[in-house]
Amino acid sequence: MFLPATREEMKSLGWDRLDVILVSGDAYIDSPFIGVAVIGNLLVRAGYRTGILAQPEVRDGSDISRLGEPRLFWGITAGAIDSMVANYTALRKKRRQDDMTPGGENSRRPDRAAIAYANLVRKYFKNTRPLVLGGVEASLRRVAHYDYWSDSVRRSLLADAKADFLVYGMGERAVLELAGRLDRGEDPRGIRGICFLDRDPPADYLPLPSYEEVCGDKSKFTEMFRLFYDNQDAITARGLVQKQDSRFLVHNPPSAPLSEAEMDDVHGLPFERQAHPFCRGRGEVRTLATIRHSLISHRGCYGECRFCSIAVHQGRTVSSRSSASLVREAESFLGDPDFKGVIQDVGGPSANMYAIECRRKLEKGACRRKHCLYPSPCRHLPVRHGPQRELLRRLRSTPGIRKVFVASGIRYDMVLSDTAEGRAYLEDLVRHHVSGQLKVAPEHSSRPVLEAMGKPGWSVLQEFRKTFDDLNRSAGKKQFLTYYLIAAHPGCDEAAMEDLRRAVTRDLRMNPEQVQVFTPTPSTFSALMYYTGKDPFTGEELYVERDLRKKEKQKMCLFRGGRERQAGKTGKHCLSPRKKQERK
Repeated sequence: MFLPATREEMKSLGWDRLDVILVSGDAYIDSPFIGVAVIGNLLVRAGYRTGILAQPEVRDGSDISRLGEPRLFWGITAGAIDSMVANYTALRKKRRQDDMTPGGENSRRPDRAAIAYANLVRKYFKNTRPLVLGGVEASLRRVAHYDYWSDSVRRSLLADAKADFLVYGMGERAVLELAGRLDRGEDPRGIRGICFLDRDPPADYLPLPSYEEVCGDKSKFTEMFRLFYDNQDAITARGLVQKQDSRFLVHNPPSAPLSEAEMDDVHGLPFERQAHPFCRGRGEVRTLATIRHSLISHRGCYGECRFCSIAVHQGRTVSSRSSASLVREAESFLGDPDFKGVIQDVGGPSANMYAIECRRKLEKGACRRKHCLYPSPCRHLPVRHGPQRELLRRLRSTPGIRKVFVASGIRYDMVLSDTAEGRAYLEDLVRHHVSGQLKVAPEHSSRPVLEAMGKPGWSVLQEFRKTFDDLNRSAGKKQFLTYYLIAAHPGCDEAAMEDLRRAVTRDLRMNPEQVQVFTPTPSTFSALMYYTGKDPFTGEELYVERDLRKKEKQKMCLFRGGRERQAGKTGKHCLSPRKKQERK
């Protein structure tokens, strides 16, 4: 069932008051892809009367007051991504489109949404029940962090929002335990996976440099970040404490990743897989078309690309579902009259990490000074694509399923390192599971830039591309690779972008389409590099492009080759978009 979003829906359930009210910066889609929907369904199943306020109006109290005041707590999330990333491009331009807003216009999510919603609750409900922050924005901003949009170091989101608790990571365990303790009148401060503010620091917690120290000293900021990042593994992490003004941020060790059975249980909840009627009345929610008939096979990522926030939010340990659970979910699509027999995606942060994890990590925790995939896949990581091959075979053999696509990106270095089944896995993708294009993310070609990013070398991509092309020819298919590329990452200057342009033209023989300017997302190593101007692993100075026009110039450099080739065909000089506008 949908969580109630109106008083009328509460009454239809016989509920006169809610135990928990969830507030979200996204439209309410009841789907396993939407974190607030997962948490809401788990709370309802546990017996807590839970409602939701999606994208409430912040200019008055009409929306935030609609469901009354909860008995236990308010759960506040900015949505599926950080609200500043959702609202602004890397060039700090306001985004016009929002696929998580009905109608698609970016007009309903406030900047720094978690803070805005917390202020809204307190304005209309004085001395109310605890405010609990969660979601990606809360995870990435849980300690002092560099904020690109204000170009400053900000305090923990918990302090800025003046909330009571912050749940970080994938919060199923922590939220259920928090609800239980609040319901029983018990102290919730010992729960793993949460943060809170206190007057006195726990004696046995690891102290981070204070907010005041990291604001004034970039070396202290680097020290703080390394301590923070090194204590995110559920097995080895210590509790952390950081002085923020007159109080201390207490950061409990993280919750343990879900087991296979627990993953199956979460994804077996009775999701509606639709936008709530209250949201649908405002227009189409575009992201629904992508996720409605797709499957999440796993969560977590040990790739640790340094610009990516997944390791900080979902964790470095991959938790996978059973193939039986995934097949059952696929079979449930058959009862949907809108289902056309096509599963649009089976994947996770990287599709081919399914059912691959290091036994040592599961027993002793993640290595602190060694990475699973960089600079090459670790010999202790059992990279075997057999389980995913079998999963895809079972899915495409399910009666009523016409096609199963893998639309999530894959780690091509993992495919090549699997000498036993990597080629067979790629052949399965080529023959059965590619919808014209397969996504890969080389990001760059320059060795120094790739080292700063924590990505494999360009030669690895070329080897993979050759194998992909050979398999397509053997299968009699014309399918392509889609390449994600990044401009203006720390360490990248215009000369490096020229190298990338030449490499793309020479080796890939294509015009790039998926090029983005680097965004310093909070609590990532790349944001640390951007802020400090140094490589945190070597201490060496890094070139950092901070001028917005020069960042855009780096991006447009990649399109110049295509424009020049087109100009040669037509006999016309190819102007940049800016020059064209000046001519007009």
